[in-house]
Amino acid sequence: MNKQKTFPALLVAAGAAGMVVLLAVIGLLVVYTGAYNVAATEEHLSPTRWAFDTTLRSSVESRAEGAAAPENITQEMIAAGGAEYKAACQHCHAGPGVERAEWASGMRPRPPHLTEAAAEWEFQEVYWLAKHGIKMTGMPAFGPTHDDQTLWSIAAFVKQLPAMTPEEYAAIGDSAGEGGTGGGQAH
Repeated sequence: MNKQKTFPALLVAAGAAGMVVLLAVIGLLVVYTGAYNVAATEEHLSPTRWAFDTTLRSSVESRAEGAAAPENITQEMIAAGGAEYKAACQHCHAGPGVERAEWASGMRPRPPHLTEAAAEWEFQEVYWLAKHGIKMTGMPAFGPTHDDQTLWSIAAFVKQLPAMTPEEYAAIGDSAGEGGTGGGQAH
């Protein structure tokens, strides 16, 4: 190989390696000095929010693909999911005509209003999110405390939220009996 061609390639490789080391040092400085403000009273910086949102979306999409959704979604299943949603999810995610609990507005990232956000997720993805939760967001994993049938019912209900009126939402749970029950043990 020609020495004249090798030298520029070595310079590029050394520059790239130097950049990686510099970024690692900056990252460690941010971590160990506490330079990034983790207070929930402050919004995330735009690049941080983008990194979290992109990671979340990609992670859920890749993991939810294999979830085997039920073949039939019944009105009873949706109603049961609605009762569970009202008991366990409404305080953070709101509902048609119902705002989230005041304390949930102080969470960072702020829990999405699912009346809008549910349209952005596939049925299997909503199920996966409910079952596994999301680290460092306050979104718990309901899989350890709820069986799959209950989680699919919640997902079926959540997918109905964007088209639901406040009156329809208010009626959920009335026909299914009382509010959520916790869904029993996971299988």
